[in-house]
Amino acid sequence: MHTLTFCVAVAWRYGASRQGATSSVSVAAVAGLALSICVLIVVVSVINGFERELKERVLGVVPHVSVYHRAGMPRHPTAPDILREQPGIRGAAAFVQQPALLAAGERVAGVGVYGVQPAEYAAVSDIFRYQVAGSYERLAPRSYGVVLGARLAQRLDVVVGDTVSIVMPTATVSPVGLLPRQRSFEVVALVDSQSESDGRNAYVHINDAQRLFRMGERISGYQLRLVDLFDIDAAYRAVDAAFLEGGMIVRPWTRVHGNLLQAILTQKLTMFVLLSFLVGVAAFNLISGLVMVVDQRSADVAVLRTLGSRTPKIVGIFVVLGVLLGAVGVLLGTAAGVALAASLPDLYTHLSQALETDLMTEYFIGYLPVEVRTADVSAIVIVSALLTVLATLFPAWRAARLRPARVLAHE
Repeated sequence: MHTLTFCVAVAWRYGASRQGATSSVSVAAVAGLALSICVLIVVVSVINGFERELKERVLGVVPHVSVYHRAGMPRHPTAPDILREQPGIRGAAAFVQQPALLAAGERVAGVGVYGVQPAEYAAVSDIFRYQVAGSYERLAPRSYGVVLGARLAQRLDVVVGDTVSIVMPTATVSPVGLLPRQRSFEVVALVDSQSESDGRNAYVHINDAQRLFRMGERISGYQLRLVDLFDIDAAYRAVDAAFLEGGMIVRPWTRVHGNLLQAILTQKLTMFVLLSFLVGVAAFNLISGLVMVVDQRSADVAVLRTLGSRTPKIVGIFVVLGVLLGAVGVLLGTAAGVALAASLPDLYTHLSQALETDLMTEYFIGYLPVEVRTADVSAIVIVSALLTVLATLFPAWRAARLRPARVLAHE
């Protein structure tokens, strides 16, 4: 304990010294380490935010699995109950889906029209939870109401109560020739999930969709929500148990968003490794700084050796000095990184308003997501601390090899 106290006292004196080289080297080493850790925490937190939004928001709005038949299929009244009873299936709902054009005045947009039954569809999608205007409960048979995403409504310049036309890709024969089939719908609600679904989907009642697309009593298929997002096999087992006819197609979410999720996870690992090298560079800066301290304090080391201090004490002094400097850098970098990551969404919002542009238009969400995870911050702190300790070994070893007689001969 006496040796440790001695090492800490001497290391603290060296670290707090305001002599030119020691002071500037200490500040540069601490600042470089803190900046590296701050950048690493911010980048990893942003990637965590994208991963969270993809899983919770995008995959909360998009049904996990779609089961359909290319030619359509009869609507089995008991099929949703049978599907829900299967292991691994949380919810099931019938749906009709067809591509169409949505027109409002001179504005036109291509959309996917989904025919759903609102109460049943809530078991497989959270889209109606993001309602911001009107009421999706107004979707009823023969009401010819439509629910639009906020981005789509903005593109068409419509609000709740306006009328839009759904134009089908098929035509009807009339005395004046072929005319596109279309039907007017009233906008009854707007949803804003801040995901890509807001700009490309329109929701109508399933009975109105059957009439619109002339499907009679047939439907496109069933959409499922899984208990475990990654247990795709549960969907195949449920389909085998619920449907006897062949030709059923199972389309899991991984076919649409699987590559995106894998890319996010891979990018997180890659950025963590690459930015860890940045922390490593800061650790090398700490090595060079400690070497300069050793050279500057060589006379002190020689005197200590002459007075009987053994190698462990000399090594301990510079290891403790490096650990103290590293600890300050790690604490400052962690605090700055967490604070900056937490304020980044607000900073992004102010920047977008100042530039009058949406910087996230190319992504699957319309805002900057950030999530600071304790596990990731702990991993960054541990890696940084280990690199800092390793960085102290060479300078300490160099100090222990100093020969007192040679050093004092030049004093």
